Amino acid sequence: MEQVREELDRLIQQRRLGYSSISRLIGRNSSYIQQFIKRGSPRRLDDNDRRTLASFFGVDEQVLGGPPLPVRDGLVEIPVLDVDASAGFGAIAESETAHTRFGFDERWLKRLTPAKSPSLSIIHVLGDSMEPTLSDGDEVMVDASDHGSRLRDGIYVLRADDALVVKRVTLKPGGRKITISSDNPAYPSWDDVDRSGIQVVGRVIWFGRAI
Repeated sequence: MEQVREELDRLIQQRRLGYSSISRLIGRNSSYIQQFIKRGSPRRLDDNDRRTLASFFGVDEQVLGGPPLPVRDGLVEIPVLDVDASAGFGAIAESETAHTRFGFDERWLKRLTPAKSPSLSIIHVLGDSMEPTLSDGDEVMVDASDHGSRLRDGIYVLRADDALVVKRVTLKPGGRKITISSDNPAYPSWDDVDRSGIQVVGRVIWFGRAI
């Protein structure tokens, strides 16, 4: 349950919301969510509360302690979210609910990443700022557990206000500042960005492309 509390806290902070407002969302007293996250009381979320929160944040219920998705015929189902991450200047994230799922071989997925399936999702790339690495229309798998203290050089999906962008992140010496750049030299880069001010959605660990 510790991981569930940490993930819920991350989702709340990422949207810059308050514990009391999320408590009211599920019809609880104003301190309910804060007590759950900080004190572990209650030990787990009520099924209806979990369902409401998962829908609000656009994540699978698994992320918030729901039952795991079944592995069918050796395939793990990863949700494809109804949202684009702009490889450009930002795509508005209006909806982050799953509209379909991809099945990945369980053994293949374990070789790709140690992350648990609730942390994984697939989103579309919009734009050409990450060419030639990522192209417009590519589908990328994002590991939402790879953020915060785990941040390192790589390609990440970032949230800027209500927009999602996919960019290359490079840590500066000391680790407090980062460079956010595009692989396409026609687009600008941002140097010496304070990492504490960046909302990291997750690390891109795989992509698929139509031929």
